[in-house]
Amino acid sequence: MNQVWSFCFAGLVLGSTPLACKKAESNQGKPPAATKSKQSQLLKPGNPVPDVHATSHEGEAVSLAALRGKSLVVYFYPKDDTPGCTVEAQELRDLHAEIEKSGAIVIGVSTDDAASHQAFAAKHALPFLLLPDTDGRIAAQFGVPLNNGRARRVTFVIGKDGLVKKVFPQVRPSGHGREVLDALTAATG
Repeated sequence: MNQVWSFCFAGLVLGSTPLACKKAESNQGKPPAATKSKQSQLLKPGNPVPDVHATSHEGEAVSLAALRGKSLVVYFYPKDDTPGCTVEAQELRDLHAEIEKSGAIVIGVSTDDAASHQAFAAKHALPFLLLPDTDGRIAAQFGVPLNNGRARRVTFVIGKDGLVKKVFPQVRPSGHGREVLDALTAATG
């Protein structure tokens, strides 16, 4: 049976080995949950964050439930290394130190696979995790629609209590990093 590292966030610093880790069994090999159901609506402020389990581009198992107690920025984007998605990722990268000071963790999600995410993160020195969502399951849990197999550009700011604080349903890449930082400041201040 495959084992993956599931990390606890006690002392977590993204980009380095987590200080407190435990092994968790992977559900690889099990059939994926159905993703073609009725059209979901985007999560709204006040909704709890879904308990997403995925493996990041760095091979780390990520559980959003395990990150409760930290603010999160979960942003969905259509495709690695395209002009708009690159601008958005670079802005979040450039403001990452300030976002971390607010106590938040950034996680990007697209339907690209892990290899594509690895190349995108390396090329642009992205200091945050990217989750492959090749079957659209994570997008469905957040109510993010797929267009031609690609996630719509939507960002969720999630509080330490695990509740959605702010939703950006139609993101314009330029200036979005600052919007996210302002939303984090408002949610914690």
